[in-house]
Amino acid sequence: MATLLLALAVGSTGLYAGFMLIFLTGIMPALARLDDAAFVDAMRRINEYVPRAVFLVVFLGAVAFPVAAYFVPVEERGDTQKWLVLAGLVCAVLNHLVTVAGNIPLNNALAASESTGESPAAARAAFEKRWNAFHLVRTALITAAFGLLTAAALN
Repeated sequence: MATLLLALAVGSTGLYAGFMLIFLTGIMPALARLDDAAFVDAMRRINEYVPRAVFLVVFLGAVAFPVAAYFVPVEERGDTQKWLVLAGLVCAVLNHLVTVAGNIPLNNALAASESTGESPAAARAAFEKRWNAFHLVRTALITAAFGLLTAAALN
């Protein structure tokens, strides 16, 4: 059971890290080339579409599986593996805190700007740089979580 939970922790954080990295290195740079109205509309649609079942399973699994992997007792687990799993879990939790406290409020504000009549230029100015900064931090955190959990699995 412990091996399966650690494998699921590695898999879920790896999938989530890959998703974050693609957004960081491909999607956001491509959207940055759009004019204000197109950028704002594209981000609104992405923010409406992404939080669906498959994404939520990966998003929640990136914390739930490391928690389970850490707390399921394993007699033969060494201190190094225990600390690597804990460090990976901490990084995954911090990633989620950045998402919940940083990116999601910006997504919500961008969505609300549609009904307030705020100009696309103003909405983008209030959103893009801050969202990208938070996204860079959360991408680094979940990538670190993936690396630490992978190291734990190999230990």
